[in-house]
Amino acid sequence: MSSKNSKSLHEIVAENIIMKLEQGTAPWQKPWDSNSPAFELPYNAITGNRYKGINSLSLLSSDREDPRWMTFNQASTNGWKVRKGEKASLIQFVKTHELVAKRDEQGKPIFDEKGKAVKAKVDLNQTIITSAWVFNAEQIDGIKALVKPDVKQFQWDAIQRAENIIQASGADITHKSGDRAYYSPALDSITMPMREQFDASDKYYSTLLHELGHWTGHKDRLNRRMADSFGTEGYAREELRAEIASMLIGQELNIGHDPGQHVAYVESWIQILRDTPFEIHAAAADAEKILNYLLAFEQKREIKAAANVQADARSQRTKERDLIIGDEIVYNNTVYKVQGHLKGGRMRVEDVMTGNVFSLSKTDRLHNSLLQAKLDSEVIKVGEDPKRPARTEREVVAAYGIRR
Repeated sequence: MSSKNSKSLHEIVAENIIMKLEQGTAPWQKPWDSNSPAFELPYNAITGNRYKGINSLSLLSSDREDPRWMTFNQASTNGWKVRKGEKASLIQFVKTHELVAKRDEQGKPIFDEKGKAVKAKVDLNQTIITSAWVFNAEQIDGIKALVKPDVKQFQWDAIQRAENIIQASGADITHKSGDRAYYSPALDSITMPMREQFDASDKYYSTLLHELGHWTGHKDRLNRRMADSFGTEGYAREELRAEIASMLIGQELNIGHDPGQHVAYVESWIQILRDTPFEIHAAAADAEKILNYLLAFEQKREIKAAANVQADARSQRTKERDLIIGDEIVYNNTVYKVQGHLKGGRMRVEDVMTGNVFSLSKTDRLHNSLLQAKLDSEVIKVGEDPKRPARTEREVVAAYGIRR
């Protein structure tokens, strides 16, 4: 199908985006509606993988309500039928391997029990960019209708996720009364209006995450060119990246973004895409990097939380591997009971059999012997319940089966 259009994908997408920018309907210009079903970016209906970069913008520009896409063969394999006359949409992907038929020692093809040729994955010496044509679920008969979840189902979780990412980033954020939200490359800081100036929490977080997108461009992070002044072409290029990234982040967290804040750049974007169509490809790729950079903070936070849980568990196990008040330990045909802790890490221990009470240091040989005996599970922990009567010497000896 590559003969359908001699233009490259980025040229096609750039032309479509320019037209939509002029109409105010570019993918990242669509207003967020928290009362509507959750917005979903295009993904493959068979693999479930989201289309990324320029592929995502290409499919979003088709104005389809259903986010599911697939090739003609994928539809046919699942018993679905592409309706006659439907036009496919172009995407690109990087090909790193190919499938070739496996052959036996005589060079004959090998077949499985179902009579199908067995194929093996062979890595290519050089990766290549190839094209594919995909159809939307709306163009296909037989596929089940998509039921989109209500965005309100994710509202609380979305806000918490956004807050976690912002906190984990460690970005320098200052709140001031006013109507300006911006990132200063010179100061490496974000300035935001006061929280109470926003009429909804999702608007506050979508604005802040937009500025955090700019923040990722610092030389110590993703290292994008950030020094251009407001109104310059370079500034508009950076805003294009941040806007696309805001759309991606808004969909990922289900908090949306506010396209109305950045309409001042539309004319600049149109001019940039006319002069350099490949800019849409570069901007989309950078936006994906911004998304991944910010989401990494969430992953690191989860890893840190898991590490803290493990550390707490280790700490608890360490405590359990020490002598604590109430331990009654059978050792050397007698019973020792830990009565309390003293200064300097020493503890008060009673020889239950004789009634003798003495102090014990962790450096004493007896301490290690008692601890080892405890770890060998020959321990009964006596609770601190004052209602429980103390056991007599005879009861303790009987409980452990010790002969006198």
